[in-house]
Amino acid sequence: MSSDRPFADLTPEAVLDALDAVGLRGDGRLIQLNSYENRVFQVFLEGAEVVVPKFYRPGRWTDDQILEEHAFSAELAAAEIPVVAPLELTLAAHPRHAVTLAGDPPTLAHSLGQRYSVSPRRSGRAPELDDPATLEWIGRFIGRMHAVGARRAFAHRGRIDAQTYGIAPRDFLLASGRVPPDALPRWRSAVDTALDQVQHAFASLPDLRTLRLHGDCHPGNILWSDAGPHFVDLDDALTGPAVQDLWMLLSGDRASMTRQLAAVLSGYEDFMEFDWRELRLVEPLRTLRMIHHSAWIARRWNDPAFPVAFPWFDGAAYWLQQATQIGEQIEAMAETPLGTPAI
Repeated sequence: MSSDRPFADLTPEAVLDALDAVGLRGDGRLIQLNSYENRVFQVFLEGAEVVVPKFYRPGRWTDDQILEEHAFSAELAAAEIPVVAPLELTLAAHPRHAVTLAGDPPTLAHSLGQRYSVSPRRSGRAPELDDPATLEWIGRFIGRMHAVGARRAFAHRGRIDAQTYGIAPRDFLLASGRVPPDALPRWRSAVDTALDQVQHAFASLPDLRTLRLHGDCHPGNILWSDAGPHFVDLDDALTGPAVQDLWMLLSGDRASMTRQLAAVLSGYEDFMEFDWRELRLVEPLRTLRMIHHSAWIARRWNDPAFPVAFPWFDGAAYWLQQATQIGEQIEAMAETPLGTPAI
């Protein structure tokens, strides 16, 4: 399998064969869902059940890292926290293709040169983040998630800090040659200055508490139903400070974010104590996400799906815009953190 085209052989027939190998027989109806990193489908089974198989991008995670994410999902589900956890898999009686299972219980399959898991389908709508009651409700569930996350540490998953999400991505981008020469000096100057501030912010919290996190808790990974929120896609689960799962819920001007933060933490602290000093990290974490995102696209550029999805990435205009936005982050990181009584 070419690393440039990791899913070239993942035809609809291959997806259905992979499911059939673990005893889940599709009725022929299949829809590919929006996902750049992995390949995710909605498949209708015989008997009207609908499942969502996820095929993992080769080389991104080890089996141990994937299974650790699955175990975390199962631990959250056992605590009655509404997450979409992978299903336990069983081998079909007479699979058409060789298949092996991993995990205890088995939740990861290897077949047809692919690794995949299968989850039940859960539907929902986007949460109304302008509603304080909705934010408080989401805060309660994140607080419950973090209470479970604090029980033990990840052994295999990554962590978010200035090195992993800032310095290493910057160095990769510089070595890759992806930043056009006419944008490089301005972009590098902005990134270097910003990373100095990020490192200073983390260094100001030498006793920073870290725990197991969702890691990518933006509104698109929260689905709302009449029963409230449920969380999807723990693919980026990692170790980090609690505020990493909170800051992406905040948007707008400073006054708006302050109101939103108050609502989220009102619910969060019903279940988990929050270290208010972590608010110093909101803008540094936003900065790290910007740098990491650019490096993520660059790492995947040889995948044909990426130039189609991000056609502006190779032009100087994108990198000059990034330099401007990171410059704005430099100013934001110099401001007083969002108002709290305990900074």
